[in-house]
Amino acid sequence: MSQIHYISSETLDLKTVYEITYEQKQLALSDEVIDKVQKCRSYLDEKLKNQDKPIYGINTGFGSLYNVKITNENLTKLQENLVMSHACGVGDRVPKHVVKLMLLLKIQSLHYGHSGVQVATIKRLVDFYNNDILPVVYTQGSLGASGDLAPLAHLALPLLGKGEVYYKGKLHDAETVLEKFDWEPIVLKSKEGLALLNGTQFMSAYGIDLLLESYKLSYLADLIGSISLDAFDGRIEPFNELVHLVRPHKGQLKTAERVREFLDSSELISQSKKHVQDPYSFRCIPQVHGASKDTLAYVEKTFITEINSVTDNPNIFVNDDEIISGGNFHGQPLALALDYLKIAMAELGNISERRIFQLVSGLRELPAFLVDNPGLNSGFMIPQYTAASIVSANKQLASPASIDSIVSSNGQEDHVSMGANAATQAFRLVNNVKRILSIELFNASQALSFRAPLKSSEFIESFLKSYREQVAFVADDRELYKDIDKSILFLEQLAVDVDEFLS
Repeated sequence: MSQIHYISSETLDLKTVYEITYEQKQLALSDEVIDKVQKCRSYLDEKLKNQDKPIYGINTGFGSLYNVKITNENLTKLQENLVMSHACGVGDRVPKHVVKLMLLLKIQSLHYGHSGVQVATIKRLVDFYNNDILPVVYTQGSLGASGDLAPLAHLALPLLGKGEVYYKGKLHDAETVLEKFDWEPIVLKSKEGLALLNGTQFMSAYGIDLLLESYKLSYLADLIGSISLDAFDGRIEPFNELVHLVRPHKGQLKTAERVREFLDSSELISQSKKHVQDPYSFRCIPQVHGASKDTLAYVEKTFITEINSVTDNPNIFVNDDEIISGGNFHGQPLALALDYLKIAMAELGNISERRIFQLVSGLRELPAFLVDNPGLNSGFMIPQYTAASIVSANKQLASPASIDSIVSSNGQEDHVSMGANAATQAFRLVNNVKRILSIELFNASQALSFRAPLKSSEFIESFLKSYREQVAFVADDRELYKDIDKSILFLEQLAVDVDEFLS
C-alpha cells in the first residue's frame, strides 16, 4: 500500500481520511493540481494588472472595510496584516491531531484552483503536514461565519515565520523551525491571506475527527450493550430481524444485526427466561442506537461534501472570467450537523447510563451494586453516580450552539453560525460518551461474572478475557477510579477494523 496520498480530483471520503491519518501517510500534490493552482494565480495576477476596479479582499479592506481601496504596492502588506491581526485565538490549545487534520483539509480546499493562492503556499502547508510541524491553534475565537478566521489565522502564521508550532513534541517559535529547514517565509500575494483565513477547516477537522470517533463508539455501544443484555439475563426476541423489517430504519436494522452476531452461541441469552419483557434501555437498543447511527450518516454526508468544497471568498472562476464574492465560508451546514451529532451521541451515553443503573439495582438475581457483602462493600454504587453526572453534563453540552448569533464587523457580518462552539462542545461530549461506555463495560463485565458457570458468546468471552487483563474482578471495595481509568484506556487502545465500524 502506498504511503503517499496525492491531492487530486478524487473525492476525499471518511475511510480515506482515516487511512491518511492513522497510517501516517505523506501528502503530495498531483500534476493536475499544480496546473490548476498556477492557472488561477496567473489569471489573478493578469486581472490586477489590467484593471483598477476594486475586488473585495484582493485590493480592498475586509469585512466592514470592504469599501477601502488598497494600492497595488500594498497588496502583500494587506495580506500579511490580515493574518497577523486575525490571530486572536484564546483558550485551550486545539489537540495536535485535529490541527494536523486542519492542515490536510486546508490543502484540500485550496487545491481546486478557485482560491488564487501560489503553488509555493500550498507546498509549504504540505511540508508542514509531512514534517509534523503543527501550528499552535486555540479553541476559542471563531464565530463560524466568515470561516474560522481566528483559528485559521493561527494555522497560517507560521507560513510567515510568525506564531508558534509543535515540532518533535516541543513548542518552538515558527521562525526557528523555518530556519532549521532552511525555508524562507512565504511572501503572500494578493488574495492569499484571505484564502488562508476564510474557510471552515477548524469546524471540519473537528467534525471529521468526531465522526471517526463516534462511529467507533457506536460500534462499542452495540457491543457493550450486548454484554449488559446478557449480564442482565435479557431476551433476544426484540432483536429478531422480523421486528425491524416492519420499521426498516437502516441504523435500527444494523444495530439489531450486530447484537445478534455478538450474542450468537451465548448460553445465557438462549436459556429460558422467567420474565417476558426487558426495560427499554435493553429492549430498545436497536431503536435508540440505530437512530444515532442514522444521524451519523447524515452528519457524514454533510462533512464529506464540505471537505471536498471551496470554502474561501471571493471565488475565482478562470474559465468564466469571473471573480465573485459570495458566502461559502459560512458554517451553517456544519453548525447544524454538529449540533445534531451532539444530540445523537448524548443519547448513546444516556441509554448506557440507564443500563448501568439496572445492572446495579439488585434485579434478576444479581447482587445489589454487583458485589459480595453489600453494605460492608459499596461496590458499584458510585460508578453509576459518576455516569449520571456525565450524562447530565452532556445534556448541557448538547444544547444547540447554532441557534445563537452575534452581530460582528460593524453589522456587515450580521448572522453567524457558531459552528466552532458546536465543534468544541461536541469534542467534550463525545469524550464523555466514551467515559460512560467504559463505566458500563466495567459494570457489565462484573455482572456477567455472577452468571457463571453459564457463558456468553465466544466473541464476548474472548473480548472480556482481554479486558480482564487490564481490569480485574472487584471482590472487595478498592479505589475504583483506577479501574475506570483503565477501562477508558482499554476502549481508547482497542483496535476496531475501520470497515467494521464504518459499515
